[in-house]
Amino acid sequence: MENRQQPNIDIKQTAAVVDKEGKPIILAGGITFRKGSRFLLGTDKDPLIPIEIMYDISNNKILLDMIPPEIRDEYKEVGFSIADNG
Repeated sequence: MENRQQPNIDIKQTAAVVDKEGKPIILAGGITFRKGSRFLLGTDKDPLIPIEIMYDISNNKILLDMIPPEIRDEYKEVGFSIADNG
């Protein structure tokens, strides 16, 4: 296994990530599911595929930056992007 060194970052040289009101965004982890096709995957049943997500605890909106790009559009109604808050 590669031993990669973390860059030496001075935390004082960073900026807080905040929402549109200037409040810090506090995230929690969760899981959403996708249903696969049993025919395409060769299984007896349609499998549930877990997708790890992060969501804002103040409004339960999913952080779209953590969703695979191919399916982000499906979650726009229940999500937000860090880039949109800057």
